[in-house]
Amino acid sequence: MPITSDSKKRIAYLDWLRGFACVVMFQTHCYDSWLNAASRQTTFDKFSQLGGTLPAPLFLFMAGISVALTTDRMRRQGMSPGAAARKTMLRGGEIFLFGILLRLQEFLLGQPWAPWTDLFRVDILNIIGLSIVILGAVNWVGSFVGGVSGERRSRLVLSVLSAAGVAIATPWLWTTARPRWLPWYLESYINGVHIFNKPQPGLFPLFPWSAFALAGLAVGIVILGERERGHEAATAIALGASGGALVLLGLWLDSRPLQLSPVYDFWHTSPNFFLIRVGILFLILCGAYLWCRWGAGQWGFSPLVEMGKTSLLVYWVHIEFVYGRFSILPKHNSSILAATLGLVVIFVAMTLLAVLRNRWKGRGGEIWARLKRLAGAAS
Repeated sequence: MPITSDSKKRIAYLDWLRGFACVVMFQTHCYDSWLNAASRQTTFDKFSQLGGTLPAPLFLFMAGISVALTTDRMRRQGMSPGAAARKTMLRGGEIFLFGILLRLQEFLLGQPWAPWTDLFRVDILNIIGLSIVILGAVNWVGSFVGGVSGERRSRLVLSVLSAAGVAIATPWLWTTARPRWLPWYLESYINGVHIFNKPQPGLFPLFPWSAFALAGLAVGIVILGERERGHEAATAIALGASGGALVLLGLWLDSRPLQLSPVYDFWHTSPNFFLIRVGILFLILCGAYLWCRWGAGQWGFSPLVEMGKTSLLVYWVHIEFVYGRFSILPKHNSSILAATLGLVVIFVAMTLLAVLRNRWKGRGGEIWARLKRLAGAAS
């Protein structure tokens, strides 16, 4: 059974995985915004926060896979490597601008309390956009170096080396090699320092976050090659096994007395923790494939697939109803039960929004013509 959605250009288990990331993000944001002080001291909240470590790496990882897929499609249509890279980089720039617009929206709706420095906060959309620009450049350089025969292999090697380089450089750029000579709003894109004297773990700078997108690009290149050979299932299982190996390798390296970085911070900058998280992403990707092929991932209507097709929209909209001025529950003042009911409302609302968007996408002219006919009949 081919694992494709209704559009032959999409792969349903990847849409499902984006939708899964949306759901985990919803629970993280809802409980973080709404739970009262007593509820934040519970084991339940700790597990919620643990789940909150997944969405950002998943979104970046999936962005890398998507770039591999779209680049392959553009090349099959006869586009040159340079033109495909430019189109990819323009898309990254577009997403970066969306991130800026979201920051502007939150700043305006947050008045009179929101400080102007929030406009320069480095958030996930900003870094997804910049990471896609980097991926476009990596694809172009790899194509240029590898030529016609070795293009795919050179892009794969370059993306792996780039991801490793970002992960290894991160501890240095957060500590002893900080680019302090840059204005804070530019340095923040390197290490998330924002307006403070040290990098902030809650932000999303290029180091280390772009490394997840580069890892996704490498995985996407592998998936495409094996799909062409008809070995997609074996590839998914191999990726899962590799993920388990990466987790064990990261744990083993972390247990060694010698560490490369000048300042050890396992949870935020350690390359070993990056290895572990990439391994977990591989395992999740394998699970998503197996669930959609042999599980219930595609039995009838799938809210996760619907949301996965329009994850940018549901991300943008849900933020305002969870963290923004139009929050559906009082912030930091709800019990676990009340916040859970609010989470259900957000899930249902975002599913409906995704369904409407997917059904109406590309049908603006048809809908407009129908409205004009209705207006003419009424008159």
